[in-house]
Amino acid sequence: MKTTPNLQILRSADRGHADHGWLDAHHTFSFAGYFDPERMGFGSLRVLNQDRVAAGEGFGTHGHRDMEIVTYVLDGTLEHKDSMGNGSQMRPGEVQFMSAGRGVTHSEFNPSKTEPLHLLQMWVLPRESGFPPRYEQKTFEESERRGRNRLVVSPDGSEGSLTIGADARMYAGLADGDEVVTYELPKDRMAWLHLAKGEVTVAGERLLAGDGAAITAPGPVEFRDGVRAEWVLWELPLE
Repeated sequence: MKTTPNLQILRSADRGHADHGWLDAHHTFSFAGYFDPERMGFGSLRVLNQDRVAAGEGFGTHGHRDMEIVTYVLDGTLEHKDSMGNGSQMRPGEVQFMSAGRGVTHSEFNPSKTEPLHLLQMWVLPRESGFPPRYEQKTFEESERRGRNRLVVSPDGSEGSLTIGADARMYAGLADGDEVVTYELPKDRMAWLHLAKGEVTVAGERLLAGDGAAITAPGPVEFRDGVRAEWVLWELPLE
């Protein structure tokens, strides 16, 4: 990782990578067959995977427990079914939250016959374990995310966000051209930024698609000179 006064940058090429043919996956933190003892997560953020799923393919029914799972669709359509009786399709701008609690099974599938699916899936450790599983899904229009950090996940559901069972906040943002976005990291907090698409300059450092960065110094951080930039930012307790 490159360390600057404001950021610790993980370049896209330094992530874990697995190509299964139908699934092309990049892992910011250790996951499945990718293991790096130096990258076991970032605070309670345990998994950040950027996946591309081929048309007509997907993840068959499988189980989770005691994990808060957030899915963010970048391109294409995701079809979800779970043991709680939920069945839905998600498209870009939609965010899905599933608290696995004491146990849930689900499947995720690309229903298109022609178009690939591009998504982020992120796992956060819960505050407490053994609770009933829970599911939420919500659309956040492009206009809500354009030129700002839009709160989409929070512990208390503030600003119309999805409610997570952890001390964690996730923001989603878009920037292009002369838009300038400022994020203020509170004292005793830290943040992980993941640039999913495009390019943007953050705290004076140019980030490209797939790059991530840890922000640990409290105070304002500027996003500027975006080129079709799309990112998520997780704010967590400082460790």
